[in-house]
Amino acid sequence: MYLIIKKMLLLLCLISCTNIILAQTKHKKKAATQKTSTKKKSKSASKKSKKTTSKQPTKKIVATDVVPNNTTAIVTAATISRAALTDTSNPKEVLITSSFKPSLRNAAKINFSATTPFIDTTKLILSYRVPSQNLFFSYQPVPIKPMALAADSAYAWQNSQYIKLGFGNFTTPFAQLGVSFGDGINKIISVNAQHVSSKGNIDFQEFGKTAIGVSAIINTADHLSYTGKASYNNSTQYLYGFQPSTLNFSKDILLQAFNTFGVEFGVENTVPTIAGLNYHPEIKVIYFSANAKANETNLIVTTPFSKNFDKDYNLSMGLNADITTYNNTINTRALQFNNNVFFINPTIGVRKSNLTINLGVSPTWNKQQFSMLPNISAEAKFKASNISVELGWLGSYQVNSLRKLAGINPFIEMPNSNILNTKITEQYLGFKGSAGNHLSFKARLSLLQLFDQPLFINNATDGKSFNVVYDKKIQAIKLHAEAGYREQEKFSVIGALNLFEYSSLTNYEKAYGLIPMEISGTFKWKMLKSVDVKGEAILRDGSAFLSKSLQSSKLSPTADINLGADIKLLPKLSIWFQMNNLLNNTYQRWNQYNVLGFNVLGGVVYSFK
Repeated sequence: MYLIIKKMLLLLCLISCTNIILAQTKHKKKAATQKTSTKKKSKSASKKSKKTTSKQPTKKIVATDVVPNNTTAIVTAATISRAALTDTSNPKEVLITSSFKPSLRNAAKINFSATTPFIDTTKLILSYRVPSQNLFFSYQPVPIKPMALAADSAYAWQNSQYIKLGFGNFTTPFAQLGVSFGDGINKIISVNAQHVSSKGNIDFQEFGKTAIGVSAIINTADHLSYTGKASYNNSTQYLYGFQPSTLNFSKDILLQAFNTFGVEFGVENTVPTIAGLNYHPEIKVIYFSANAKANETNLIVTTPFSKNFDKDYNLSMGLNADITTYNNTINTRALQFNNNVFFINPTIGVRKSNLTINLGVSPTWNKQQFSMLPNISAEAKFKASNISVELGWLGSYQVNSLRKLAGINPFIEMPNSNILNTKITEQYLGFKGSAGNHLSFKARLSLLQLFDQPLFINNATDGKSFNVVYDKKIQAIKLHAEAGYREQEKFSVIGALNLFEYSSLTNYEKAYGLIPMEISGTFKWKMLKSVDVKGEAILRDGSAFLSKSLQSSKLSPTADINLGADIKLLPKLSIWFQMNNLLNNTYQRWNQYNVLGFNVLGGVVYSFK
């Protein structure tokens, strides 16, 4: 019986050892899979293992524990088996000595070593753009009006008195006189007189012009500038263009003598008033006579004023009157009529940094016939360049008095009916600007409508005079372009182009007497300190005319080149010469009227001061 119990105890011990080995193997595999556990879990597992070990210590098997009692032996064997299974005396643990702290790798420092500075032998070039010290105004067809001379401390006014005398071929005497008085600040008075005449190779090809004028400008202490002018002009020519040339006429019949007397007066404020107003009223009285048979009296009154509200807005307005009375005696029959035009032109101006706009209208009464004419224009300047773009829609009346018609064509027949005024409307687009300090340019394309435009047609008998006729409506395209170059006072040149295309005439086939194209150019050159050279060239397309057979024809194109020079010999003495029509082209500006060929004049100029 003892042997059986002994064998059973050995068997239980063997089974317990086997279970312990299997449990340790399983525990090792589980510990291997948990190596990445946190320190907290590892420590907790360790404490738990220690606590379990302390509560159930392992029993040692000794001889005194074995009793011959089967029940006690079985209980003892079970207790040993549980203690073996829960043995954690040698656990697998992961010890973390410190927590992970990220850090950057130490960067290498840049060591600077002091060196001797590099010696730079280059010179710094500074370029300065100095504007040209001169003023250059491109040609614009606007009337010249007297204005008060602004006081300039750097300019000392000097009275000038000179006389210019000369003579040339075609029996051409020339005389000119200029005298001025005053201090140049408060008072300026000038007197000018001129006479020239010539006699050509064709019978009655003679003309003469005499002009005398006195003008004055007086500035007062109350900021007012008074201007005045009195003038006399005499122009004499003969109707030498008759055909056939064998016709016999006396000088009295062919004489065309025009006399003009004029008086002008105006006042202008040089400083705006307290209310910010600027004004410049003018009044002109002109008496014109032709051949002692026809005469007219012309009264012109203009009262322009303007007010600036601020730097961006202004208002301008003018009350204008052009009153003309015409008298003519034809075969002892007196003809008289009035030609009056009244208009006002209120305009609002807006000025921004690079934009200028004028918005206005012009109510006009032409011989008691009312018309509302536009007055709209705009100009924009590009910031990146000196170029401006302009556009507009303008309307105006051109007063056609006998004086103005004779100034255009001195060979006209005295009107025997009412003179009509021309209404003009223009729509234009153009640009202007400058390049550099010396070059300026301008161009404009216009669409024109001309109502009651005067035309000139040779009379049907001998063609020596021109009848003034009117076309009811003419449409035209005008191209105007000009360019100028100026280099201080040493050299300047200006060129201009005027191109007209007339179409849609109502009463006549062609625009008789009007120039379709003209190219002109002038230059001045200070060759030496005491030598000044000047020149002029004109290229002109021939105008249309109506022949005796009532066929429309066209004159030949023309070219006229002139050259002159002034040479200073002494401080007060100079010599001058002028050569005209260098090509000796006896062209015709008006049908049947040849101009003089090559002619030269020369003389002296003496200055008193």
